[in-house]
Amino acid sequence: MLDSCKLKSACNLPLIYNKKINTSGTSNADVPLADPGMYQLDITLRKGQSLAARDRGGTSDPYVKFKIGGKEVFRSKIIHKNLNPVWEEKACILVDHLREPLYVKVFDYDFGLQDDFMGSAFLDLTQLELNRPTDVTLPLKDPHYPDHDLGIILLSVTLTPKEGEHRDVTCGRPAFPVLGFCRAELQSAYYQNAQFQTQSLRLSDVHRKSHLWRGIVSITLIEGRDLKAMDSNGLSDPYVKFRLGHQKYKSKIMPKTLNPQWREQFDFHLYEERGGIIDITAWDKDAGKRDDFIGRCQVDLSVLSREQTHKLELQLEEGEGHLVLLVTLTASATVSISDLSVNSLEDQKERDEIFKRYSPLRIFHNLKDVGFLQVKVIRAEGLMAADVTGKSDPFCVVELNNDRLLTHTVYKNLNPEWNKVFTFNIKDIHSVLEVTVYDEDRDRSADFLGKVAIPLLSIQNGEQKAYVLKNKQLTGPTKGVIYLEIDVIFNAVKASLRTLIPKEQKYIEEENRLSKQLLLRNFIRTKRCVMVLINAAYYVNSCFDWDSPPRSLAAFVVVEDMLEDEEEEDDKDDKDSEKKGFINKIYAIQEVCISVQNILDEAASLGERIKNTFNWTVPFLSWLAIVALCVFTVVLYFIPLRYIVLVWGINKFTKKLRCPYAIDNNELLDFLSRVPSDVQVVQYQELKPDPSHSPCKRKKNNLG
Repeated sequence: MLDSCKLKSACNLPLIYNKKINTSGTSNADVPLADPGMYQLDITLRKGQSLAARDRGGTSDPYVKFKIGGKEVFRSKIIHKNLNPVWEEKACILVDHLREPLYVKVFDYDFGLQDDFMGSAFLDLTQLELNRPTDVTLPLKDPHYPDHDLGIILLSVTLTPKEGEHRDVTCGRPAFPVLGFCRAELQSAYYQNAQFQTQSLRLSDVHRKSHLWRGIVSITLIEGRDLKAMDSNGLSDPYVKFRLGHQKYKSKIMPKTLNPQWREQFDFHLYEERGGIIDITAWDKDAGKRDDFIGRCQVDLSVLSREQTHKLELQLEEGEGHLVLLVTLTASATVSISDLSVNSLEDQKERDEIFKRYSPLRIFHNLKDVGFLQVKVIRAEGLMAADVTGKSDPFCVVELNNDRLLTHTVYKNLNPEWNKVFTFNIKDIHSVLEVTVYDEDRDRSADFLGKVAIPLLSIQNGEQKAYVLKNKQLTGPTKGVIYLEIDVIFNAVKASLRTLIPKEQKYIEEENRLSKQLLLRNFIRTKRCVMVLINAAYYVNSCFDWDSPPRSLAAFVVVEDMLEDEEEEDDKDDKDSEKKGFINKIYAIQEVCISVQNILDEAASLGERIKNTFNWTVPFLSWLAIVALCVFTVVLYFIPLRYIVLVWGINKFTKKLRCPYAIDNNELLDFLSRVPSDVQVVQYQELKPDPSHSPCKRKKNNLG
């Protein structure tokens, strides 16, 4: 055990670099800190002992973060209700120098609230012996209360020099930080940002292209069986959380059931060759208080065969019931990052292969592979100053659905040049490319500088354009422009067929919050759509004008019956409300308002999408609707309608028999989900750049 390793709290950090712990052996304490070589740090997080209690029940739900140079490079799984947790998790980290210590922080997980701090410690990497496993005990301390004993964390650490991998020293420092989960054969490194889950890539010195992940894990959450009842009515409101590394997904909530049917499908990226472990937890939703834990289970991907769908019935541990999943491991998609000098479309051989892959002759070959997207992130100009020095440390995040890549950081610069090329596999031609610029901060989450959203169907191939950066809501401009060059190649037939299946949901999205302005806007949008419907179908309003007394009387009886039912329910609610606290009432009112806000948004969006289909807002979709109507007309001319309805009914009724785990969908609603609403039209609208952003214009102004 390395008892003499210098582990200091935050207030004693400067003392770490001035002391050594070994006078013999192969220590790197005497190695010059300016050594440009790479190091691989293999860490095994063993366990914690006597950790601090942060919950009411005298326990905690601890997890551990590793940071180097202010960047989070690892986060452990959560161990629920345990002060002596055992993790036994491994992390492989690439470090380009040993100046920065390993910062270990422990937190108590609180769902829906800010996680509680449980202690931290530092490990001086210069004091580790090379090529030798070392057991380390980290006493946890709180910098504000250094005398408090917060327990210990046990690690096993091995530091290995990476021969033949040197930094790019042409400018005296690496092109960008090289922290994160390492894959030696790819010469790449990944790190996570605290605000958004992303991976960073280190380019090799020969600037060869590197793929970021090795495969796709497709997961379908089918159902739950005999789950534990957590509410007083003998039922639960269950939902499920999935986690693979830093990737997370949360299912929808199924109210008042112990046998929920989810039928949700989503994908995770697979970064490790040997697979990984998916952590699954089931929860019961409770309004106004912390959600109840139902149970947990895991899926070890290393034991599953590739290119095959596996049906898994998982027993929930620490609880009751089962979860039924379908898991499929497939080969990696075409996602990569490279320097500007490495360009797939400029290589004639690669370009021909890409065009051949998406030619009209390959319609039924891999329907999920719709197209190819190449994004050149060239530079930005006139960015906002986010630091007190009047500068920023900008980096750029490129997102397409759930694929997220990022550039290196250009330090202390408001006019950064990145010159990077990103390639993506297109699964839905109606996806929107999002490019966001952040300011990197050492000790806190990155600051937002600007964002643009570009629908793939609006892209003009090979044209370098200056896009004005917008605010977070994409409703107005912010300071700065970004120069992009984008190319899209896709198969139109595949894209049309994919339009009729459910749209991929982003599994990293901010939860909806109550907003007075948003609620009012959604109400106005809904009112506008309702007025259009009323004007188009005026006879509905005749019920209130008693133009037809029998119809009006029937409507009056139905409405009166509904009001009586609601009054009975209100009487029951009044009795229960006496038992509820004031805070619970506030939370309940807030949830009702959020639900109303979301319902109004969905209703208004549906009406606006129908209108925009006929307004030719997206010509591709309008043409697709016309072609579908023409085909249906021709079919109806030759085949009687009753036969078409018969075939359609047989298909719908036998679908569950033929595919018992198929995800339910409505082709018409799936089509309309691709049509942008009026709000999205405004968000996707390009703003005209200010002529003063032009480099030539600035030079003239400076001369004047």
